[in-house]
Amino acid sequence: MTKTLKSRSGSRVYLDLKNFVPYRMSILTNRISSAIADDYEDRFGLSVPEWRCTAVLGRFGANTATGICQRTAMDKVTVSRATSSLLKKNLISRKTDPEDRRRTILNMTTIGRRIHDQIVPLALAHEKRLLAGLNASEVEQFNHLLSKLEEHIDEA
Repeated sequence: MTKTLKSRSGSRVYLDLKNFVPYRMSILTNRISSAIADDYEDRFGLSVPEWRCTAVLGRFGANTATGICQRTAMDKVTVSRATSSLLKKNLISRKTDPEDRRRTILNMTTIGRRIHDQIVPLALAHEKRLLAGLNASEVEQFNHLLSKLEEHIDEA
């Protein structure tokens, strides 16, 4: 996956990006997110990070910003900006955690839930179109390989 080029100062190694898996996955993820984002940005005025926060709250229920960071692999600043925007749009609410007053709990509002429930079918339709190029066995294998990579990432 790497190639060596001869230079005046010796040899140097560079990445063959078309075969470098982390790069390819990043590009694919960005392209998929952009395609789906076109739908929810135009219709609902949500950015990609806002949708990801909304998706986590919609799927798992009330959570902290740290919990959203963990589930989305987004950094704290991105989650903070997204949740601030969602609060201003009245799509989520925030309350102090009664067990730890230093933490706040984020939850969907009725409006947020309504929008979430409209976006989910759009996202699923995008996924269906994306996977249409694979047969059922390939989809199963792809999901299996993704799971293996997810399990192994912390060890890598």
